[in-house]
Amino acid sequence: MSDKKDEIFEDQAQVDETFEDVLAEEIDELEALRAERDELRDRFMRALADAENARKRADKERREAENYGGSKLARDMLPVFDALHRALEAATDEVRAAAGPMIEGVELTQRELLNVFARHGIKALAPEVGEKFDPQIHEAMFEAPVPNTVAGDIIQVMEKGFMLHDRLLRPAKVGVSSMPKS
Repeated sequence: MSDKKDEIFEDQAQVDETFEDVLAEEIDELEALRAERDELRDRFMRALADAENARKRADKERREAENYGGSKLARDMLPVFDALHRALEAATDEVRAAAGPMIEGVELTQRELLNVFARHGIKALAPEVGEKFDPQIHEAMFEAPVPNTVAGDIIQVMEKGFMLHDRLLRPAKVGVSSMPKS
């Protein structure tokens, strides 16, 4: 009976050893699967973040194209406005009396051009004489010492500037005082 008992214990020891080997293999495999899962989760989260960033970037580019895509055409239309403005400025009272309907047509054309500009987010920058020069929206064409002005004050406006939404399309061209107030 002792032989049988020894045999059973030997068999049990082999079973225990086999069980421990299988358990160790299963634990190793489980750890490998957890590592793979964590790596795949990380890659998935990064891909999700990349996709979200790409969507946001595309939305921003779409909005910019919508708002600023016509800036070249708008910039090319500014000389048309300037020509209409100069024509109206040059019209004397005598010309207005003689060619009233034509002058009125030019005024209506200029007004309609400004309406079209406004519909597309283009605003005129019309600085006033006496305002402070701002290099962000004005371009100094000359400097002159003008009595009773402060250095940096606008003394003459030669050409209006224009903004397209929040971007400068063309700076206002101005003359600036170089003389301190006396």
